[in-house]
Amino acid sequence: MSSVVLPQPVASAEPAAPAAVRTGVSRMALYVLLGFSAGLPFYMFSTVLSARLKEHGVALAVIGFFAWVQLLPTFKFLWAPLLDRYDVPGFGRFWGKRRGWIMLAQLGIFTSMLAMTVTASDGSLAVTALFAVLLAFWTTTLEIAADAWRIELAPTPEEQGPIAAANLWGYRTAMVAAGSGALLVADIPQWGWTGAYLLIAAAAFVPFPILAGMRPDPGHAGGRWTALATGLIAGAIILGVAALATAVIGWLVLNAAAGAGISADTNVTPWVLVISMLPFLIMAVALPRIRAARATDPIRASAAIGPYVDFFWRYGFMAIMLLSFVSVYRMGDVLALNLSKPMILGLGYTKSEIGRADGLVALASSVVGVGLGGWMVTRWRSGVTLSIGAVFAAIGNFGFVWLAHMPRDELTLYVATGLDQFGNGMAGAVFVVYLSMLVNPRYPGAQYAFLSGFAFLLSRLLSGAGGTMVSQLDRVGLNGFDIFFLASGVISLAALLFLPVLAGVKPRPDDA
Repeated sequence: MSSVVLPQPVASAEPAAPAAVRTGVSRMALYVLLGFSAGLPFYMFSTVLSARLKEHGVALAVIGFFAWVQLLPTFKFLWAPLLDRYDVPGFGRFWGKRRGWIMLAQLGIFTSMLAMTVTASDGSLAVTALFAVLLAFWTTTLEIAADAWRIELAPTPEEQGPIAAANLWGYRTAMVAAGSGALLVADIPQWGWTGAYLLIAAAAFVPFPILAGMRPDPGHAGGRWTALATGLIAGAIILGVAALATAVIGWLVLNAAAGAGISADTNVTPWVLVISMLPFLIMAVALPRIRAARATDPIRASAAIGPYVDFFWRYGFMAIMLLSFVSVYRMGDVLALNLSKPMILGLGYTKSEIGRADGLVALASSVVGVGLGGWMVTRWRSGVTLSIGAVFAAIGNFGFVWLAHMPRDELTLYVATGLDQFGNGMAGAVFVVYLSMLVNPRYPGAQYAFLSGFAFLLSRLLSGAGGTMVSQLDRVGLNGFDIFFLASGVISLAALLFLPVLAGVKPRPDDA
């Protein structure tokens, strides 16, 4: 199978990388650290939160609605251009644009997770949702800055393979550590969910002093301690404004939902499917105008929308096919993420058993899967690596169906967990490199944010309706979880249908 023909990288507009991250080994170590920073909080507003809500008796449909918190990364393109254009006051003066935003995001992650300890009883689901959204926002902001820096440091597939694998090693190691550690600690009566979130908050803050101790960015002057103090003051103001804005928007959304009569008994699936199709219709209508635009046209020259218009200008109507493919490729994994822990808990497994499976098996399986994926992209064509990743991702989803029909045994749980994490790790590694090579290096932060965000839009919309789907199937006498996880695996395999069409796609040469 042929690989997609990709644009040649151009010189980045960013200053030269610090000497400490110019070598391959230093880059990989850096991105293990950055992946770890982003991976720790992710499970805390997704999988771990769904287990916490399940234990507190929250309806499955409502747990599904909480999956929509994960939509925030999908819309990161809305604020990604700000990270490409502006420095964080204080932090940016000494550590540069990318590290400055990463450090601010880590402060946001730490304070949001501390706030989630206050809601550990889930007495007010609205307050729980507020802090979960803030945690998702700052986690996503960290990823935007780290992804942009990664693309600048490694602009070719050969360079991206190792650094992307290192990032995913750190990310998935942290995810597994957070999931396993949080569940094990939460099962200790003296600690509970409060102790679990407190422990992960402390671990998530560890990379901050490490980054603060790194060398200054080339071209940036000023004292380290002055920059740190200024950054902390500015950061506190920014965090406060973000929390207030989130609270106001959340209040408006919840009141609008209540006014529309949406509740745990509402079948939201048809509405979700309609909303999911709207972006594709809008793109189809706008593409003729975009393809005819010149480099000086306002829609291409705009700092706000220019980076996104550029993607459609370069790929034309094949951009819709590309976005359809990336929307489907990881859908099975995302659908399984939010409901896997409630299903396993419903089978009678304890939090400690799930925690041991995540700690003993998931980490090793994920590391091996990511490593194989990173190795494959440096040697084989993209069509081959994407196909292999999709197959193993589907096997991981089918493993949950197998688990549900086996006698309750911790070893069986280990096997199902290992299959899931291995497939996710491999598919994730090849997918990150594929998306990175679609990006125009003139807009690394904004375009990667758009592509990686859009890749999960449809799946996260559907994931939010997952609890409703399972409940509706159970009501008509079917096994809702069986059908849900079977369907998620089949969707992973459906991504293979796109590859023959995408094999010959070439972007229009850049005219800027």
